[in-house]
Amino acid sequence: MRIALGIEYDGSQYCGWQRQKNVSSVQEMLEKALSNVANEPIEVVCAGRTDTGVSATNQVVHFDTNMIRKDVAWTLGVNTSLPSDIAVTWVKTVDDSFHARFGATSRRYRYIIYNNPLRPAVFSRGLTFIHYPLDESLMHQAAQILVGEHDFTSFRTVHCQAPTAVRTIEHCNVSRQGQYVIIDVKGNAFLHHMIRNITGSLLRVGRGQEQVSWIADVLAAKNRCVAGMTAPANGLYFVDVTYPEKYQLPERPIGPLLFG
Repeated sequence: MRIALGIEYDGSQYCGWQRQKNVSSVQEMLEKALSNVANEPIEVVCAGRTDTGVSATNQVVHFDTNMIRKDVAWTLGVNTSLPSDIAVTWVKTVDDSFHARFGATSRRYRYIIYNNPLRPAVFSRGLTFIHYPLDESLMHQAAQILVGEHDFTSFRTVHCQAPTAVRTIEHCNVSRQGQYVIIDVKGNAFLHHMIRNITGSLLRVGRGQEQVSWIADVLAAKNRCVAGMTAPANGLYFVDVTYPEKYQLPERPIGPLLFG
């Protein structure tokens, strides 16, 4: 049978989602816990692989197994075998047509910035601290230039192996809740470091180093060298993924924390 799981994790202590030799990954920890419950080797497929230090509130995975287990075994049982910074949040049996990666119709990320003259202590590993003032309204205006289908070559790492840089952004919103600036981006798919590079460029606008129209120039240049810095990983969260309604997967708050 094929099982789908909802997963959340604090990625600050892991070298990304993907299993790798000699380093700790979220995938490795999850597969070990699932294999303990299934009493057979389990390999999982995720909706979107996250980089070193990136967290997730609503990652989705699927796996195939020959073992029949109650739902509580795939949730509470697996969580017992997982470290405290990774947790299963829901389980659902799906048919063989479901694929966590290729079946996804959109993915959504949030980047959380703590914008204050003095650094935070609480939740500091899950935020990016920016001490200089940011104008979130200018950042939001600039972000609207990115909405739609574009070639995002300027916003991907030079090591990105995707065959094309064309992606579709459904929304790219920047808002403020007190001392927190939230960048919320939803699209069909994303390139390596794309969100972090977009964030680094929007920060230049928010700081007043560039005009709003500069983002259009960066997009048109199709050159990574003209964009802003790559923002740190610790403020980035994979927060949602959508699938066709026929699968009726559980829905959870987007998060993280109090950002509803």
